[in-house]
Amino acid sequence: MESVLKDYINTNQQLFDSKVKSYFEQLDIPTELKKSMLYSLEAGGKRIRPILLLASYEAYATEVEKTYSSLVALEMIHTYSLVHDDLPAMDDDDYRRGLLTNHKVFGEDTAILAGDALLTYSFEIISRDPLLSDKEKVYLIQYLSKASGPSGMVAGQILDMEAEKTQVDLEQLEKIHALKTGELLRFAVTAGAYLGNATEEQINHLQDFAYYLGLIFQVQDDILDVTGDEAKLGKAVGSDETNNKSTYPKLLGIDGAIEMKNHYTEKALEHLRKANADTDKLLQLTNYISERDH
Repeated sequence: MESVLKDYINTNQQLFDSKVKSYFEQLDIPTELKKSMLYSLEAGGKRIRPILLLASYEAYATEVEKTYSSLVALEMIHTYSLVHDDLPAMDDDDYRRGLLTNHKVFGEDTAILAGDALLTYSFEIISRDPLLSDKEKVYLIQYLSKASGPSGMVAGQILDMEAEKTQVDLEQLEKIHALKTGELLRFAVTAGAYLGNATEEQINHLQDFAYYLGLIFQVQDDILDVTGDEAKLGKAVGSDETNNKSTYPKLLGIDGAIEMKNHYTEKALEHLRKANADTDKLLQLTNYISERDH
């Protein structure tokens, strides 16, 4: 990772962590529920989604305070999905980011409720943001609920589960991951550009960019599950094969998966160039997502 991008990510991870703390300080809820929510939310991670949102905003504007509620809300929804994914009824994982998964620490019942709480609190913090207009709040909540709901991430999850029982082709695999992974990335760039007053045409190009970025992200995830270092990943490798998941290496082989990732990268950068903005950080993030080792 280039040092400039590394500094950008580290700085904004610290910013993000401070904002999470401020939102939870004002939350008067049962102690065990708050501990469970924060356990997963503060468990590290790359914070790719909020950083992508921030970089998309900064491509068009500078006053980043308007993005804070959306940054935290987006990561809350991503975290809720991980808490539920790790449950025995889903992927049945014991470790996430090098730590015991939420249900292993707090029990399945509390983990389910913590996930529910992260999802619903995300919309509350956007709705209460004094820096956003009513129009902006409605836009963000409507888009985020669609991206994370039954026509977005949740749809991708159920299609992924159904794919364990059959052999899917490339078109079906792309659809699964465009929904499961890509929709929240599309929200990230859309929210950032919208709050930065980008034009509709610019937003459309960024949405197309994010579609391919989601596929790049998933291909690299699939490759790392075969070739990655467990110590760096913070979880066991080979879980996709164990769970009979449909993956790019399973469908195309490792070399074919790498070739497809390169194709997606070319398409992503093609749309990024058309966004007509200062997209240097987004370009660097694309390369990082494509080449990351964890």
